[in-house]
Amino acid sequence: MESGPIGIFDSGYGGLTVMKEIVNELPQYDYIYLGDNARAPYGNRSFETVYEYTLQSVNALFDKGCKLVILACNTASAKALRNIQQRDLPKMDARLRVLGVIRPTSELIGSFSKSKNVGVLATSGTVISNSYPIEIEKFYPEINVFQEACPIWVPLIENNEFNNIGADYFIKKHIDNLLEKSNDIDTILLGCTHYPLLHDKIKQLLPQNIELLSQGKIVSKSLKDYLFRHSALESLCSKNGKTAFYTTDSTEIFDQQAEIFYGKKLKSEYLHIM
Repeated sequence: MESGPIGIFDSGYGGLTVMKEIVNELPQYDYIYLGDNARAPYGNRSFETVYEYTLQSVNALFDKGCKLVILACNTASAKALRNIQQRDLPKMDARLRVLGVIRPTSELIGSFSKSKNVGVLATSGTVISNSYPIEIEKFYPEINVFQEACPIWVPLIENNEFNNIGADYFIKKHIDNLLEKSNDIDTILLGCTHYPLLHDKIKQLLPQNIELLSQGKIVSKSLKDYLFRHSALESLCSKNGKTAFYTTDSTEIFDQQAEIFYGKKLKSEYLHIM
């Protein structure tokens, strides 16, 4: 089997915040990013629809030569990952892998919380799936997890309205809602890959004793460890330091928006998915 790039998938732009950290941590590898912008957002779609769309996108990345695909999307990780791993991958080449962003975060969150009370700010789809409480309980059964769905945050970010005064009301509203659920929360996870763009605003609204976690750095270090432990898969990941970006919608719009998330200009190509 020929080596190929590591695939990184998101329904839109948020996964670029994860990719940025992965590339910083592991710059030697090749990467392909795919944003399914034509069908975004995934947050309020059914489990069946998210699974179908995610599988189509994963297969598109496999067709591009990827042997490992990271679902840098909490909704896809929550609603589609398990089915893809258990139902679809066994029918494919045994060397192919698909990983998500929920498990790596859940494995480490207990090391940050002293009170054993953590909060999760996420999309409605991720909250409804209950994926974080389920995964965190596997590693830290003593931890209490409090969730708050923030459905308006993604539109605010993708429309570049999150720095406006009007956005502050909706940001504060959901933070207050979460903190009202427990006075003992000492760690909050941003359970959506868009939300790192709100990190500074959220941090200003939190008591100083509360730790605020974004997923990018956690996922990047987890991936580094995973590749170290799976040398056969690692050998199938090409190493030329190249990146490529694809979108299922307008490349012009993608390139403009993507810069907000990735932190620098990029050039994407259109990819049709069926």
